[in-house]
Amino acid sequence: MSYQAPLRDMRFVIHEMFDVTGHCARLGNGLDRELIDGVLQEAAAFTANEIAPLNRNSDEQGCSLEGGQVTTPRGFRGAYQQFVDNGWASMTGPVEFGGQGFPQLVALNVHEMLMSASLAFRIYSGLTDGAVLALNKHGSESLKAAYLAKMVSGHWTGTMCLTEPQAGTDLALLRTRAEPAPDGSYRLTGSKIFISGGEQDLSENIVHLVLARLPDAPAGVKGISMFLVPKFIVAADGGPGQANAVSCGALEHKMGIKGASTCVMNFDGASGWLVGEANQGLAGMFTMMNDARLQVGLQGLSIGEAAFQGALGYARERLQSRSLSAVVAPDKVADPIIVHPDVRRMLLTQKTLVEGGRMLTAYTARQLDLEHGGESPQVRSAAGKRTALLIPIVKAFLTDIGQEVASHGVQVFGGHGYIREWGMEQLMRDSRITQLYEGTNGVQALDLIRRKVLADGGAELLALQAEFAVSCVVIGAQPPLAELAGLVSGRLREWGELTTQVIQRCQVNAEEIGAVSVDFLHYSAYVLLAGFWLQAADCAHRALAAGSEESDFYRAKLHSAEFFLRRLLPRASSHREASLGGAECLMALPAEHFAF
Repeated sequence: MSYQAPLRDMRFVIHEMFDVTGHCARLGNGLDRELIDGVLQEAAAFTANEIAPLNRNSDEQGCSLEGGQVTTPRGFRGAYQQFVDNGWASMTGPVEFGGQGFPQLVALNVHEMLMSASLAFRIYSGLTDGAVLALNKHGSESLKAAYLAKMVSGHWTGTMCLTEPQAGTDLALLRTRAEPAPDGSYRLTGSKIFISGGEQDLSENIVHLVLARLPDAPAGVKGISMFLVPKFIVAADGGPGQANAVSCGALEHKMGIKGASTCVMNFDGASGWLVGEANQGLAGMFTMMNDARLQVGLQGLSIGEAAFQGALGYARERLQSRSLSAVVAPDKVADPIIVHPDVRRMLLTQKTLVEGGRMLTAYTARQLDLEHGGESPQVRSAAGKRTALLIPIVKAFLTDIGQEVASHGVQVFGGHGYIREWGMEQLMRDSRITQLYEGTNGVQALDLIRRKVLADGGAELLALQAEFAVSCVVIGAQPPLAELAGLVSGRLREWGELTTQVIQRCQVNAEEIGAVSVDFLHYSAYVLLAGFWLQAADCAHRALAAGSEESDFYRAKLHSAEFFLRRLLPRASSHREASLGGAECLMALPAEHFAF
């Protein structure tokens, strides 16, 4: 299945909705519109011509393990070399280590293209970005000097080694041990599972960031440290030297993303170096995790875009039956299925969820940029709070809609959607993992309620709601958009009331936290997307009023906004009712009575 980057919509979001040029000026990085658009154009060509053609074969061929060495699918090595040589790997890396310092508001568009073209291919480089962030923030100067430049360039890749067979979400159960060595390093022993890119044949070296316990570590999560454990120990000349005592014991046999090696990694007294302070490994992990969760949310969006493109192309060409109202294609034996209301329902659901999700990720990326590069401590602090609030919503909601949009894609294709050669069933399989890794979506919902909403009494969430309420007032003053603005304003008021009710219930009964979490996250996400769609409609209305030559594009935005607000936003009502349904109906049934 082919892929073409949705450049026009990307430009609409970053330029017209979020003023990326002004954003870059605020960050002081010197990027202008011409350069940004040129980068996106080049990325679109690279992903369409070099990466997308690899996707189907990577699913059919998968990875293989022989003698401890992993072989990636045909074409991946050459494409990865191009990826590195053309500078795509270093886009967001710190400039002092050879990176280009692109803001996330720009880079996430390139990452989306890579993931839509081939999620499996992007996985190898994706975790390196998070490892660079963690090492740059928490590592010693000597470690940064030895590793960061090679990792930023992409010649060396990074992994995140957290999960163990008995310790998934609950890191308090972690058992991997780290023993001090006389030379100041450590010897790590244990096994990690589900390690993406833990072993591969693409990069010269693989740098594992591993969570482990020191001998005198306190119990639980307060006794976890982070260590850098390379596949090859750095030699005197700075290149890969002696092989370390770390190996791939097995490859997982998976439902999807078969072109990405998912490894069982064994550490048999492997040499490692402490990153950050002893027993403070969670700080480094969360640095990686926030980036990883944003990237995984983007994976859901990217799969959705690929599924929408496939479904739309098929719906325009597939001839079946006649339109309910009139013959549309009299020169053909039947009309294309895009004329049928139910097919349009699925296509518009795909389109508006994906494009709305793109607005949400752009807004979050903008906050992330300000958190790290804002002009004052106050700006950085405020952006950090907003980012922390949004990350679980981005990760959970966008991966849930990724699976929904992929499922709609299969349905639009009918029986052909169930057949491998059409490519849609692969997208559905590939997207399913995104709801699971880097913290399941249920865990994301708990994080939103416990660590974000309850932690500050809902202050940051209420501030976000107030920001959108102001936007509604301004946009609603324009008569053509007043009705749509009214729909969003009503939901924002309801969201504020629901937030207060949820906080009160959770403070009285702790079980309510888990009972309400998933539905509250989904309610919040639908209202957030409604706010963004209203802003998109405002941008489109102003462009049309100014006499834009792209009237079809902007009218499509207005139609899409109305569809979302009238047909998808009502889903929020069911999530509100479920949120207020109480924990009792969930917890009353004894575990032994679930089945007899």
